[in-house]
Amino acid sequence: MPEFSNAKSLLSGCVRCQQFAYLHDLYCLMWLVRLSNHTLLVSQLRKYCLIQQGRVFNLDILSILISNSLLKSTKMELAKRLHSLKSNVFADMDAAKAIAVSSGKELIDLSLGSSDLPTESHIIEAIKLSLDDPHTHGYLLFRGTENFRVAAANWYETKFGVKIDPHTEVLPLIGSQEGTAHLPLAVLNPGDFALLLDPGYPSHAGGVYLASGQIYPMSITEKNGFLPVFNDIPGDVLTQSKLMVLSYPHNPTSAIAPLSFFQEAVAFCQQHNIILVHDFPYVDLVFHDQENSKHKSIVPSILQADPEKTVSIEFFTLSKSYNMGGFRIGYAIGNAELIQALRKVKAMVDFNQYLGILNGAIAALTGPQEGVKKAVNIFRQRRNTFINALNKIGWEVPTPQATMYIWAKLPPQWRNNSIKFCTELVKTTGVAASPGVGFGKSGEGYVRFALVQEPEILEVAVTRIAQFLISSK
Repeated sequence: MPEFSNAKSLLSGCVRCQQFAYLHDLYCLMWLVRLSNHTLLVSQLRKYCLIQQGRVFNLDILSILISNSLLKSTKMELAKRLHSLKSNVFADMDAAKAIAVSSGKELIDLSLGSSDLPTESHIIEAIKLSLDDPHTHGYLLFRGTENFRVAAANWYETKFGVKIDPHTEVLPLIGSQEGTAHLPLAVLNPGDFALLLDPGYPSHAGGVYLASGQIYPMSITEKNGFLPVFNDIPGDVLTQSKLMVLSYPHNPTSAIAPLSFFQEAVAFCQQHNIILVHDFPYVDLVFHDQENSKHKSIVPSILQADPEKTVSIEFFTLSKSYNMGGFRIGYAIGNAELIQALRKVKAMVDFNQYLGILNGAIAALTGPQEGVKKAVNIFRQRRNTFINALNKIGWEVPTPQATMYIWAKLPPQWRNNSIKFCTELVKTTGVAASPGVGFGKSGEGYVRFALVQEPEILEVAVTRIAQFLISSK
């Protein structure tokens, strides 16, 4: 290879001569890019180093390494609030999955809770009809969402027996995650505490950090049914707390909470002047006979414990119940003052979704519900298949009552390193799962499997897991 005076000219020379055969290690490439800080070469690098001496460089891995290198070398100063949003373990898992695929492994991805089931045809048809209506093609302001808000209010009253004012107590959202991310901006001042479940859904923390708030993790354990113990919260934290976020049925543990727990939570938040948020995406993914219940849901809404909506707001998404994750549609429902505050933040960030999506959501909420029941039966079958397969290989896991997840305590040899278990598992077998510590410190020692594959594939996954456990002893 020719002599070059510096890294930048070395990179340029490599591109000109196409002599990446000398770069046998991607980390060498990463080192070169970091030294050069020459972002214009990135596209050329991707073009010229795909195949050299028969080696295939996976583009996903390459882009991750290049991006990380360039970010480390840049002199641009970004906002300090981003420091708390540093790369998480799920980004590490993405890299591990890319490595597994590049090495020829057939990926069975059980790491993401994204339903693989199709959206029902009557929902799709409502969206299709909207596409041909030019009145749906413009910006959608709040008043144009009234039909959707009425449908949401009626759905709640039918399901939970709680009366809702669609004009003041409902707000459309781009998925419930928009609500948990934006509400802290409306209610927290810098330094205020938010009380979050640990383990819990990672985006709950992200919204607090963006609002410059502090987080107090409420540890939830199997001993307490994965419910927080409010009396364990220190007094000095309580005096600075403005927000509590709950979510049951719970991701990742699959725990459910009784109405008595929510009544306790409402009373606690009323006593301490704390806003109570309930993230409620898995309301329908419950594996129980609901025929004898007074209303159509056996898992309670927070509004059943706080029917006057004194301190509470709930977030619902159509992603799970109606398999509409890609359409990004949900809503906030509850305390009118909180709805108005969230609406102010939302008005600065976006308008609303395309009206056709709201029309599809109306069809989902008001139309036939057989698709919901069918989805529950499918996930019940998958749950049973996966649990039975795990039991056969000697990995005993409790049977969850809700959600699309299996929360499994790791075997003893992996109990203190869920990240290593998951990264080694996917690299060795192609089976991807989520490390428990990625959901919080109290999640260490566990792994979460998402039931987003057919039963036959789930059985193959467990067979590979068994081989991995044997080889790793």
